[in-house]
Amino acid sequence: MNEFQSLGKYLIITGVILVVAGLAVSYWDKIPLIGKLPGDIKIEGKNFTFYFPIVTSILLSLIVSIILYLFRK
Repeated sequence: MNEFQSLGKYLIITGVILVVAGLAVSYWDKIPLIGKLPGDIKIEGKNFTFYFPIVTSILLSLIVSIILYLFRK
């Protein structure tokens, strides 16, 4: 029975993460500073736009790492 309890816990956590990710994608334009930080690369040409949010990616990675570290404790 212990195996099922741990499986259930992981499924609940995965579900919560998916809901949060879905909400973030739905309201991405309304979240302040996401994708507009200094250091994000945006190159606009005549027929194309290249956008690479490197600083935003690093910041989100740090936040997710801290959250996962806190859950493991």
